[in-house]
Amino acid sequence: MDPRDEQGKIWMNGQFIEWKDATIHVMSHVVHYGTSVFEGMRCYKTPLGPSIFRLADHIRRLFDSAKIYRMPIPYSQSEIVAACKETIKINGFASAYVRPIVFRGYNSLGVDPSKCPVQVVIGALNWGKYLGDEGVTNGVDVRVSSWNRMAPNTMPTLAKAGSNYMSSQLIKMEALAEKYAEGIGLDIDGFVSEGSGENIFLVRDGVIFTPTVDSGILPGLTRNCVLMIAKELGVTVIEQKIQREMLYIADEIFLTGSAAEVTPVKSVDRIPIGAGSRGPLTERIQSRYFEYVHGECEDIYGWHDYIN
Repeated sequence: MDPRDEQGKIWMNGQFIEWKDATIHVMSHVVHYGTSVFEGMRCYKTPLGPSIFRLADHIRRLFDSAKIYRMPIPYSQSEIVAACKETIKINGFASAYVRPIVFRGYNSLGVDPSKCPVQVVIGALNWGKYLGDEGVTNGVDVRVSSWNRMAPNTMPTLAKAGSNYMSSQLIKMEALAEKYAEGIGLDIDGFVSEGSGENIFLVRDGVIFTPTVDSGILPGLTRNCVLMIAKELGVTVIEQKIQREMLYIADEIFLTGSAAEVTPVKSVDRIPIGAGSRGPLTERIQSRYFEYVHGECEDIYGWHDYIN
């Protein structure tokens, strides 16, 4: 955590409080059972001022996740959108990472969470490139994880829930222990699913391939951006089941996510991908994505939500 963040303020249940005062009781339901849903999004410095990229879409997904988990949020979507923007303003950020989280608080300790109050917190912090500055340019080394992603009838993968990320932690820690930047999880049938916190795209003969939604993935908003950008650039994208070995013979691979943005993969399981560096189509997608997020081109999709 950047020490500067601890000097800021956090929006908690309708009011701004000091960072150090944003605490919960250790017997809160979320501590024991992981009853939380959250979003992660970036605020970018643009020529028109700070903008939270795809803010409304993120908050809609936050409410969708809460609905799936029967967790009624005591605010409207528009109120949470406004609170996110106010969090940026009150902390004086030109750019930041924004984390709204909804969770079950303190009341009872049984598995049934219904008596525990639903609390909402929004924090913003300084956070650089998720997989490193060098990784964005030169690519990262990844491995196929020994841990599979969840089956759709065990945990709802369409919900961005804190409990789901226990799986992600296992994938990430295993990868780091073996000196990789990231791990790639397979689905329950052995097909490619996603990284610990990113969606994955493969390029073969100028065509982009990405796993289908029923491959245990969270359908990311950056993933959606890439689908739209590829169409804009006239590049064919095929959503299909992807065998593990396709990773090794791909011409290019890249990962996407609000934190990871668009990050190339240079090797999988120590097998070089293409030339072992960022490929040309990845660079085109990445370049166009950064033009959008930094406000360097016309916002034809309405992705920006400027801080007024």
